[in-house]
Order: sequence, then structure tokens, then C-alpha cells
Amino acid sequence: MAKPTDTLEISKEMSLNASIFSALLCMMFGGNAVAIKISMFGLGAFTAAGIRFSIAAAVIYAWARFKRINLGINTRQCVQLLIIGTAFFIQMLCFYFGLERTSASHGVLILNIQPFIVMVLAHFFIPGDQITLKKTCGIALGFSGILVLFFNPGTFESHLNSGDLIVLSAVLLWGTSTVYIKRIINDFHAIQITWYPMVMGLPFFFLGGFLFDQSMVKQITGNVIQAMFYQSVVTASFGFLAWNTLLQKYGATALHSFLFLMPVTGVIFGVLLLNEPVSINLILSLLLIACGILLVNFKYERPFQSKW
Repeated sequence: MAKPTDTLEISKEMSLNASIFSALLCMMFGGNAVAIKISMFGLGAFTAAGIRFSIAAAVIYAWARFKRINLGINTRQCVQLLIIGTAFFIQMLCFYFGLERTSASHGVLILNIQPFIVMVLAHFFIPGDQITLKKTCGIALGFSGILVLFFNPGTFESHLNSGDLIVLSAVLLWGTSTVYIKRIINDFHAIQITWYPMVMGLPFFFLGGFLFDQSMVKQITGNVIQAMFYQSVVTASFGFLAWNTLLQKYGATALHSFLFLMPVTGVIFGVLLLNEPVSINLILSLLLIACGILLVNFKYERPFQSKW
């Protein structure tokens, strides 16, 4: 078990493989909002969240048993996990509740405010994750790609609806929780910090479904089942565990730079699954976001010079 002071060590530079893997994870997470919208055609918002994390918790627990990973925690860790679990439940509650009242495109767009929250908080609370000019320019370039993607007067309403504001509150809490997890994550196994918050929130998700969902189960179709599988196994099980593992090894600011792939992937999933049109905005956005990611993660090394 690492010492408390070890949680403040300077983050390592991301390798090429880690960068590619982080990008793929963000692409998977990008399709999650579309999957959630599809699942809510057949399930209530709170019920969908409860089923999703029930399956994910079962898969992660089975993996931990298979790998013989000890899930036992001490009193100090229990307190920390209670904080994370509470934040996780409120965050997911707000996200599902808000996404039920707004579009998947709006939800994915608002999610991408999170890297800015992480960047600012990490600068003050995580040594080694300071804001630099290169990171700031790269993130700004990526965010400009998001603006190009969604800046279409024909698709934007004149004001934020209640769903947008609820999703925004979820994102604010997500960014704060991410920085807190980064500070303590070296005291945990990645499975512990992924599994416990899910389990803690399960009874409250189903209670919320019973109390607030107009209908916990509306209809079960093949699309709803596939969407639930994607949310629970692909993203909530494999995705969350892989993300926390990367967060444990690399800095929050650099890692979260890849989150700009989420809105692009979300739109692509929308095109493929919801028949949304492809526009020039999408192509230009892809170019801007890719350039932003390259700028943030590109490391220039001087060529070898002979001393002779």
C-alpha cells in the first residue's frame, strides 16, 4: 500500500500506446450518451442507471475474484469511498435525469466542460498537473472544434432547458470528484475505486426508479438490451476500470485532454444509430479536435548531436 505522500507524485509522460488507448476509451464513452437515450425508450431513467450499474458491478466483482484481487478496505478507505460513492450517485442521478430532458448532442457537449474543471482544480490541488501554455492552447483548440460542431442556429434553442442545467451540475461534480480521486487513488486498487461507488449507489438508483420513474419498465426490445449491454459491460465495467487505471498512472490534465473525442464519437454514433445528418461542421470539428489533442500530447525531442 502506497504512503499518503505518494499520491502527490509527479505524473508520468504518456506513452504512444497509452495515448491511443485513452483516445479509444473516450471514443467508447462518447457513444454512451446515445446508448443511454436508446435504453430510456424502454426503461425509466433511474431504473436504467440501476440496471446498468448492477450488471457492471457483477462483472467487475467476477473479474476481481478471477484475478484474486482483494477488495477489503480499512476504515480510512471506507470514509474516502463513501465520499466518492455519494458524489458518484448524485453525478449519475443528475446525468440520467438531465439527459432524459435534453438531447444526446447537448449532453455530450456539456460533458466536455469537464476537462476545464479538472485542469483548473488540478493546477491547485495536484502537484505536477500545472496549467501550461501548450495545454491551454491545445484544449482551447479542441473546444473550438466542439463549438464548430454544435454552433448551428438551426439546432440550438435560444436558452438552456432544465435538462441542460441538470447535466451541467453533473459535470461540475464529475470534475471535482476526478481531482479528489487522483489525490487518493494510489491508496487503492483500481477495481476497488471503481466497484465500491457503484455498489453503494445501487439501492438508491432503484429507490429513485420506484419513486420518480413514471414507468420503471416501458418495453424491452433488442435495441434496449444492446444499449444496456454497451453501457454496463463496455463502458461502466471495462471502461471505468481502464480509465481509473490510467488515471492512477498518468496526470488528470493530460489524460482528460482526450475527452474532446467524446462529442465527435457521440455525433458519429448518432449518425449511425439515429440517422442524424453529416455536415461540414462535423468534418471541421474532427480536424480541430485532432489538432488540439496532438498539441497537448506532442513532445518534441531534439535530435542527437555528436559531441565531435
